[in-house]
Amino acid sequence: MTQPLIQGIHRRTFLADMGMGFTGLALGAMLARDGVVRAGEVPEWRPPDGKPHFTPKAKSVIWLFMNGGVSHMESFDPKPELTKYAGKSIGETPYKDAQSPEKLKLARVTVVNDANGQQRKQLYPLQVGFRKYGKSGIELSDWLPHMGSCIDDIAVIRSMYTTDDNHGAQTQFHSGRHMLDGEYPTLGAWVDYGLGSLNDDLPQFLSIGNREYWNAKDGHYLGPAHDAIPIRVDPNNPLDFGKSQGDLTRDEQQMGFDLVGRLNRLKAIEYPDDPALNARIKAYELAFRMQKSIPDTLNLNSEPKATRDLYGLDDPATRDFGMQMLATRRFIERGVRFIQVQHGAGGAGAWDAHSSLKANHEGNFKAVDKPIAGLLKDLKQRGLLDSTIVLFASEFGRTPGSQGSDGRDHHIYGFSVWMAGGGIKGGIVHGATDEIGFHAVENRHYVTDIHATILKQLGLDSRKLEIPGRKRLDIDHGKPIDAILA
Repeated sequence: MTQPLIQGIHRRTFLADMGMGFTGLALGAMLARDGVVRAGEVPEWRPPDGKPHFTPKAKSVIWLFMNGGVSHMESFDPKPELTKYAGKSIGETPYKDAQSPEKLKLARVTVVNDANGQQRKQLYPLQVGFRKYGKSGIELSDWLPHMGSCIDDIAVIRSMYTTDDNHGAQTQFHSGRHMLDGEYPTLGAWVDYGLGSLNDDLPQFLSIGNREYWNAKDGHYLGPAHDAIPIRVDPNNPLDFGKSQGDLTRDEQQMGFDLVGRLNRLKAIEYPDDPALNARIKAYELAFRMQKSIPDTLNLNSEPKATRDLYGLDDPATRDFGMQMLATRRFIERGVRFIQVQHGAGGAGAWDAHSSLKANHEGNFKAVDKPIAGLLKDLKQRGLLDSTIVLFASEFGRTPGSQGSDGRDHHIYGFSVWMAGGGIKGGIVHGATDEIGFHAVENRHYVTDIHATILKQLGLDSRKLEIPGRKRLDIDHGKPIDAILA
């Protein structure tokens, strides 16, 4: 039953009666801000005020996600022992205990592959050479010459693990929870929920690139207002329903916007606890402002040739992802808080190299290597890298053993990601896998440690963001990777 706000007058009735005039709108907004319009008496909990909990080191995040599972051993974690023992089963090498029950138990993951079957598979040699890059001398694959040129700004983390050995791990990396646990907010949603806007004419949480149905939402119990807004890098058609269907002038659009906005607010007073309605109002208002700001941001032709060359826009192999990276930089400099960029979505993901690993990864890295390096260099030269965290990640790695004749299977026990900018140390390697890249054995990190690191740099305490009735597990919060922080 609705609780009385004033004796004899129920809260919702009071607001609805007041809702026909401006006073009702103003009062409703103030009460909503103060938490009064939530069900029941005034709760102790308050929604975030949009301010960091402590002094931040960064203000924006670029989340680069390679769908399908990048092989750590052909990118950031060279394992020459694979080539040395190529053609032998794990059981025939000095590393035969890598899949022993004891080692798998120590890995503390909930999914256990068929160890005997895996041991029968032959170790698969490295499909690419490695060399040292930068002053730090960190080894990266020959497929990564452009990222290699930025290595002194990058912290490579070689000791990640996760627990979902299928592509639901994409959801797990974003939310920290196995998809069978249910639906939980992603990191981007938490950041959007916890921090205020940097630019009221642009959304604070964007998604660029395709997302699969199991990983298509972000807000979940935080509400749809915290879903990322999907953007196409096309100034003529950047987002669904982003322009008027009719031939209306700006003034005519403003009149319609004002009318619908007033009607929405009157309905919001009657139903103050409806997150879908609140999200719709917020999205409608933002969409109107975005009709000008988004196309202007996506006008990549305004960039000089040198910048376009930096991102590879004139090369068919790099053009599409290069456009996404250049658009990302333009959104960041205009105040977008969190940008997720998905590469290679579609089915399991373009990086899912169960066969033809060499051709698969060589082609995919050719598409993303130069644009990502261009993004890092462009952010740095504009003074934006210091305040922007860049993450390169994938849902898991790939097996040391072969699958079929020339592929690698999914691998959850150890894999690599990297971070740069926003107070992250550059030119360092943190953590390690064993000699064949099977287990993370030094400074192991579950995926939420990445979340905790990003939140710390943004000045957020995840425990202060919890909402009533949704207490999170300790592993959901993760622990910051302080060793990579400047």
